Amino acid sequence: MNTYLLEFYVVGLGVIMLLWEAFASPKNKSALALIGAAGLTIILGLLIAGSYCPACKEVPSWMSRFYTTNGHAIFFKGFALVSSILVLLMSYDFRSILNKFTSNNNSDIHTGEFFTLPVFACAGLMWMASATDLVSIFVSLELVTITFYVMVAYMRRNVGSLEAGVKYLILGALSTGFLVYGIAWLYGAVGTTDLSKMAMIMNNSGTGDYVVHQYTLLFGLALIILALGFKVGAVPMQLWIPDVYQGAPNPITAYLSIASKAAGFGVAIVILHPFLSTEIASSNVALILTVMAVATLIYGNLSALAQTNFKRLLAYSSIAHAGFLLLALAVSDYHTVKFYLATYLVMNFAGFFILNLIRVQDGSDEIDAFDGLSKRNPRLAIALTIAMAAMAGVPLTAGFMGKFFVIKAVIESSLSWPILAVVFLAAASGFYYYFKIIRAIYWHKPAKEEALVVPFFSKIIITALTIAIIVIGIYPKVIECIIR
Repeated sequence: MNTYLLEFYVVGLGVIMLLWEAFASPKNKSALALIGAAGLTIILGLLIAGSYCPACKEVPSWMSRFYTTNGHAIFFKGFALVSSILVLLMSYDFRSILNKFTSNNNSDIHTGEFFTLPVFACAGLMWMASATDLVSIFVSLELVTITFYVMVAYMRRNVGSLEAGVKYLILGALSTGFLVYGIAWLYGAVGTTDLSKMAMIMNNSGTGDYVVHQYTLLFGLALIILALGFKVGAVPMQLWIPDVYQGAPNPITAYLSIASKAAGFGVAIVILHPFLSTEIASSNVALILTVMAVATLIYGNLSALAQTNFKRLLAYSSIAHAGFLLLALAVSDYHTVKFYLATYLVMNFAGFFILNLIRVQDGSDEIDAFDGLSKRNPRLAIALTIAMAAMAGVPLTAGFMGKFFVIKAVIESSLSWPILAVVFLAAASGFYYYFKIIRAIYWHKPAKEEALVVPFFSKIIITALTIAIIVIGIYPKVIECIIR
């Protein structure tokens, strides 16, 4: 089994699901979510098996310029598959809300496509992970973005979802313009869109017939960094995040916050590595990333302090987490970027699954909906407490290890101590707004007395994610085999 065929399997799965939805007319269209999750789980197993088979990683010569199956690509492919599986299972539990805002009689007649779109988005995310040329990166990124346009605005009878879709569409189109314009400038500066050749061309600039114009190069790269800033939610392209996260369906908010952000950083590593490793651009690129990281940390953490809506709080906190990741990227510590993303997946999905339950059963995304959760479901309260503690960076949790490795990378680099002070303050401020959730869980009186019921799939996933948060926090080497 060749690893480069996996994306085609994912697309094939999506096409089969669409055909089934269109022609088979199943009575329960939400079953498509389970079919998609099962199919992606099989493909994840094939990816894991192929990662240990050197012959399976071979890429045909006609694809080699645009596609690779190295360790970096396999990590982000697995990340995309795991995220998509969890999103589909979350969508299955979210189906009552989808039915309410997509049909007049609360039936699932219009929700079949919703469960298919994450499969196509997953294929685009996987192609992004393997892309080695600016052209293939752009094409795969647009496949992902177009599917997200539809998913964000899918609840067409909900004004918030429509508003989120319009904002995401307009700003997404703007970022696409930056990306295309930046690619054009880079091509003009180095004469190729092949990222594997760019470092060689820049290192040999002035020794042969080709001379790289530094300011042309940096201008094009700055435009691309702006476009990537939109993808990962970094300043100055972060303004769309709170409104889109709040208005989008909960599973899609989780998808945007985790899988889309991870794909953005995966592409950023591929694009920026040639520039961070060459003398002509490394110092300037590192400076740009550092400034963006500091601004993102300050903006995300300060804005999160006053939030009363849980989804908006997670939105601003995702901006803050992007700041930590940008710092690791600025010092070229790609291992820490991947480790942080792995911990972010575990703790953020745990929070979103619990939020999903509250939204479905209580109809609210506000923080006060979590009041007295310890009395309504003690196990769920413990799981959310661990997830929020991990997001804040409490020791012996996965989140602490992620922040620890970022701080360690900053200390070992040439970055100044004031930047390190900003990092510490940002980490400390997280304790306040994450612990607002914990205070609501244990100190506030519940507005409703009836117990919260946890569906089967959510119960298994929340339990597994909670255990993973603790295990990674105590023994972080358990994910070292994944980050290769």
